Amino acid sequence: MGKATDSIHGHDHVDEYGSVVPPIYLSTPFRQIIEANLSDRGFDLKYSREENPTVRYLERILAKLEDGVDALATNNGMAAVSTALISILKSGSRLILPAEIYGTTLGLALNIDKFGVRTIVTMPETEDLAEAIKSAPNSIIVIETLTNPMLRVIDVDYLVKVSKDNDSLLIVDNTMATPILYRPIEHGVSVVIHSATKYISGHNDILAGAIVANNTSVIEEMWQWRRRLGTIIQPLDAYLVLRGIKTMDLRVKKHCDNAMAIADYLSNHSKIKEVYYPGLKQSPYHGLASRMFNGLYGGIVSFKVKGGKEEVRAFLNSLKIIKPAPSFGGPESLIMYPITSAAQPIPEEYKAKLGIDESLLRLSVGLEDVEDIVNDLDNALKQIP
Repeated sequence: MGKATDSIHGHDHVDEYGSVVPPIYLSTPFRQIIEANLSDRGFDLKYSREENPTVRYLERILAKLEDGVDALATNNGMAAVSTALISILKSGSRLILPAEIYGTTLGLALNIDKFGVRTIVTMPETEDLAEAIKSAPNSIIVIETLTNPMLRVIDVDYLVKVSKDNDSLLIVDNTMATPILYRPIEHGVSVVIHSATKYISGHNDILAGAIVANNTSVIEEMWQWRRRLGTIIQPLDAYLVLRGIKTMDLRVKKHCDNAMAIADYLSNHSKIKEVYYPGLKQSPYHGLASRMFNGLYGGIVSFKVKGGKEEVRAFLNSLKIIKPAPSFGGPESLIMYPITSAAQPIPEEYKAKLGIDESLLRLSVGLEDVEDIVNDLDNALKQIP
């Protein structure tokens, strides 16, 4: 089946009532006489911190969308990151990740050394990551398909080969690309993680995360750690993600269309210093993105205004439709100031090298009429001297 169909029907729910929508199982305990009943994947179904039918409906869809063998749903994106890493890492492990990655992921990696893990931070270009992997075989590597906030495109296919050649495990955060643009497991990646808060749920009203793997034993081990850490998503939240995921295919394609139009508009504006979007032909990542992403380029546009913090403040204060707020992937266009938000935890020594400065903004292009987004940006840019 196609991915749009999987998003709607991939839960495989059937009950005696003929209900079209999977129900919400809010029960904390489940009946147990000596042995527990088993879920569809053979895990104990006795307590909702461990396994829950509503959560399973969501997990089956997530696994199908990312072409994995199974999935785990967590209560937010960082729960997915931490559950996956704690499951895999051990004292003496080496963890490689780029300096440009979600700031809290980087913060976790930099503070996990107290457990005997050595963290290696590199620049975020594919070549830098490949060199780090070659220099530290038997490592765990965490990357993003599209980096945040500078929208660099990582050549995942190449890093899969380098990782395998060096007996290393590659984990890909596919939040910004979504399985609509790219499916890492199809290309040999072992583990994919998501902040399902973003495009998967798609409505700026729920926290959720996901882990998808290509190996049942990996899922079984991570399930044990999710149980121990208590990071499972709640049933009502899982239901809301199930509701949102049905329209993900349509939403993501519209986000991409709107973002392309906004990137074109900003590229020709006199108050804009630079635009970062892989859909632009002048982007150094355009060729790679075209090969990887099926003609779509994502719903995020980053750009630099001419000026600094005060010019940014005047611009943000003048927006009417676009909301200055963190996060991305919802119907509402959101704009954020990376240097004081998602990129704040990045060490200062890297920010300048990465191009993250006081003129940079990240725009999550929403589903509004694109002309209204353009007019809002245009009116706000007039406030910059």
